[in-house]
Amino acid sequence: MRLFILGLGYSARHFVRQHGGSFSHVAGTVRDPAQRADLGSPEVDPFSGGRPSRETIQRIRDADVLLVSIPPGSAGDPAIAAFGDVLQGRRRKVVYLSTIGVYGDHGGAWVDESTPPQAVLDRTRMRVAAEQDWTDAARGDAAILRLAGIYGPGRNAFVTLRAGTARRIVKPGQVFNRIHVEDIASAIMAAVRHARGGTWNVCDDEPAPPQDVIAYAAKLMGVAPPPEEAFATAEMSAMARSFYASSARVSNAKLKRELGVTLAYPTYRHGLDALWREGEGR
Repeated sequence: MRLFILGLGYSARHFVRQHGGSFSHVAGTVRDPAQRADLGSPEVDPFSGGRPSRETIQRIRDADVLLVSIPPGSAGDPAIAAFGDVLQGRRRKVVYLSTIGVYGDHGGAWVDESTPPQAVLDRTRMRVAAEQDWTDAARGDAAILRLAGIYGPGRNAFVTLRAGTARRIVKPGQVFNRIHVEDIASAIMAAVRHARGGTWNVCDDEPAPPQDVIAYAAKLMGVAPPPEEAFATAEMSAMARSFYASSARVSNAKLKRELGVTLAYPTYRHGLDALWREGEGR
């Protein structure tokens, strides 16, 4: 199988490191050509929207699997705008990395893939539209993976605590799901191998208040956690505050049942314990 990745970001790079050997050829795009050296693939093309190169178009035409991790912007999805027509030839598997943010606010209640999206924010409306566009472009053979809050090596509570940027913002009743980047990679590979398209939540087993994650990481580090701050009075950017606009417990039962994924890190504690053992935050 030939794999092409639109957007070799954090999750996609980890997928290549874990499963790149399953493909006969791997290539992809980056926004900044300076990122090429870190990716281990000689065929990495710059793309940040607009007109793509002929080489990129040909590599997408040749691909058996297309992994899409470029998010939509204010004008819509730049990837579907640039490459949607390219997919009109032969059938291929498309895996689109979306977000559980499309569910919106459910007051901490449980939701699953049968729950209709509540696209209140502009960015979630763009996500829902992009999911449909990629499903249409793949003629139904698209795997939509809705990711929870991503963490892993170099991107975790230890890093923010060490940098002095960690905060414990407390909003009563607020819970989030998270997902370790290695479990994302496993879910992508399972979706590639699955015979049909569909939508799956890629999240952990235990939605939890965000302040609990910071406190647990601080305990492992042996440092005092930052003081709690009330959400109502905390100074935050509009973007940061918007992430607290929704609270839901997201189920991953369908991911386990249909794709056969077993999470290596079913809770944030499992993930942080492993990262601490690996030397993160020291």
